Amino acid sequence: MQITKRAVVTGVALLSAMTLAGCGASSTGDSDGTAAGATACEPAGSDVTLEFTSWIPGIEETVATWNAENPDIQVEVQTGPNGNSGTYQSFFSQLEAGNAPDLGQIEYDALSSFRVQDGLENLAGCEDVVAAEAEFIPWTWGQVTLGSEDGVYGIPQDSGPMALFYRSDLFEENEIPVPTTWDEYKEAAQTIRDLGGYITNFSTADINQFAGFVWQANGDWFSNDGDAWTVDLTADESAVVAEYWQELLDEDLVSTYPAWTEEWNNAYNSGEVWSWNSAVWGANSIASGAPDTAGNWSVAAAPQWEAGGESSGNWGGSSVAVFKGTDHLYEATKFALWLNTSDEALTALNESANIYPATTAGLDLPSLQEGVEFYGGQKIYDVFADAAAQVNPDFVWGPTMTQTYADVSDGFQQAVTGQGTLFDALESAQASTISTLEAQSIPVAE
Repeated sequence: MQITKRAVVTGVALLSAMTLAGCGASSTGDSDGTAAGATACEPAGSDVTLEFTSWIPGIEETVATWNAENPDIQVEVQTGPNGNSGTYQSFFSQLEAGNAPDLGQIEYDALSSFRVQDGLENLAGCEDVVAAEAEFIPWTWGQVTLGSEDGVYGIPQDSGPMALFYRSDLFEENEIPVPTTWDEYKEAAQTIRDLGGYITNFSTADINQFAGFVWQANGDWFSNDGDAWTVDLTADESAVVAEYWQELLDEDLVSTYPAWTEEWNNAYNSGEVWSWNSAVWGANSIASGAPDTAGNWSVAAAPQWEAGGESSGNWGGSSVAVFKGTDHLYEATKFALWLNTSDEALTALNESANIYPATTAGLDLPSLQEGVEFYGGQKIYDVFADAAAQVNPDFVWGPTMTQTYADVSDGFQQAVTGQGTLFDALESAQASTISTLEAQSIPVAE
């Protein structure tokens, strides 16, 4: 059936008010019990077809299972590139035109960008959503409430604790110890470069990976006191991370292929690049991009800044959000909850795309207790379970992350060609982020 969306209206005053409300301000509910700002969640009373956009490999099969079991709520799924590769821009354009899908996959770090554009439905008016909070790992639920007492802007789907994927066969053949610290990682990088390879690839586009490194180092880029945003991309922790990777770039110890390209895949598939500091979902990326290396990979804890440390960053993790303008909020949230809480769906998503559930019960899925054939039968999820417990839950995303990422990426691209440094890129992006916030009348701390 054809679904009509109403246009999304934005304005400077609205942007400011929404941003602050999402970061600690509270409000009272409406007289009918609906949380302030939330839309009442009522079933349509007739057959419904929902539109859903995602980039998860194999999501079509999982949606087909739902459709077979729910003839009155059918879901048409559209797949595309990951969010920062174009899907988010499509969402923004569709919201502006008033023809956004009912639901979309949005990473945690991008949710606030959509909220300040008034692009998301507040799901707090749906009783099933409110009741589901207890099912999720607390820090993932915090990612979708954006600090609001009366707001829920998506259903957590997965998390992205980071660890080290590495070619265990190559490390063993060349008697290179698996690095446990970043100093050891650099030493291994030099040895591998002397052998004609690279220890890893530094991506100028995956700024959320770099943010994960800062997260692991106990750094933070944003904070909000309820009155204004503080933007600090150049704090000591960020400087340490930037200088570390700058040294590896300057000494030609890492490759710089564009991520998610055939070049990138070939570098891993051929054995030119030996490791990847990535999130749990990276298990699928390596398996699909480097099929000739099956059985030769292992996973270890992320290198630490201090010997014996136990800290992990997080890269990615997504929610399923309902876009402003849907005519079927009740049905959309019902599907989103099933997709991200049912054993049936979570098992299918883990098997097809190595999705790491955001629910506490999901971490006990049988599929997460088994060895993974591509990784030599290693129980890789045990490593990520430890990493997930080491992620600082207080890391804050800013309200314009898509713009911040784009600005940092521009600077990183210049840095890898010798025009400036990674730290220069952070300084420039900090200035442009502050300017963007001020241009939208979003208060910024002095």
